[in-house]
Amino acid sequence: MSNIDHNDIVIEVTGLHKEFGGVKVLQGVSLYLCRGENLAVLGRSGTGKSVLIKCLVRLILPDTGDIRILGQEVLSLSEQELNQLRIRLGYLFQESALYDSMSLYENILFPLKRHRKKLGAGEMKDLVLQALESVGLAAAYDKMPSELSGGMRKRAGLARALILNPEIIFYDEPTTGLDPYTSRDISELIVRIQELYNASSIVVTHDMKCAETVSDRVCLLHQGQFIAEGGFRELLHHEDKTVKEYFI
Repeated sequence: MSNIDHNDIVIEVTGLHKEFGGVKVLQGVSLYLCRGENLAVLGRSGTGKSVLIKCLVRLILPDTGDIRILGQEVLSLSEQELNQLRIRLGYLFQESALYDSMSLYENILFPLKRHRKKLGAGEMKDLVLQALESVGLAAAYDKMPSELSGGMRKRAGLARALILNPEIIFYDEPTTGLDPYTSRDISELIVRIQELYNASSIVVTHDMKCAETVSDRVCLLHQGQFIAEGGFRELLHHEDKTVKEYFI
């Protein structure tokens, strides 16, 4: 990190700890994310990956540590300040978190109606259709969530995460529960979104193929700590035994 221009850093985390019922999930985690970068946080299920990104957006409060996003100290923000920051962030939940009673169009429209009230109805419609087009769902705008396949639900969740043109996107296990072909499509879509929106992203995953496809850099999380960091190919040939076990 010594060679990184601090003006390029959009997220900086230092010494993050979190435990639940005496079980230490995060044990002094530190990381950074640069502008325009896709960072993959790779690790097996249950290693604390999802807890980490939920701490970053303060859906979960860490026990100790510092989190700085887009120049703001996240843990010291008021609720109003935090909500303003979250508008600049996109979050793709594991289960996509769509509203079952709303059509796909209405799901994507919802954040605009809440946070971009000055926009006219025509402008909102154009933005929704543009977001749906960017994830390949323009023809499915009138479908209900129950009519969507798993891959389509992931795409829909991503369209909603993109609708406010976020500066940073968090992907929580974006390929979980998908077949290999759909997983590949979603991974490739994440790369296209980075190019199209020039967003910075953190992708937490246990899917090696996803990490390889999307990442500019990988941090390997093991038992609540990062044990290796670098390019995917670099970690693939790492000499440490524990790191090697992830790539066998």
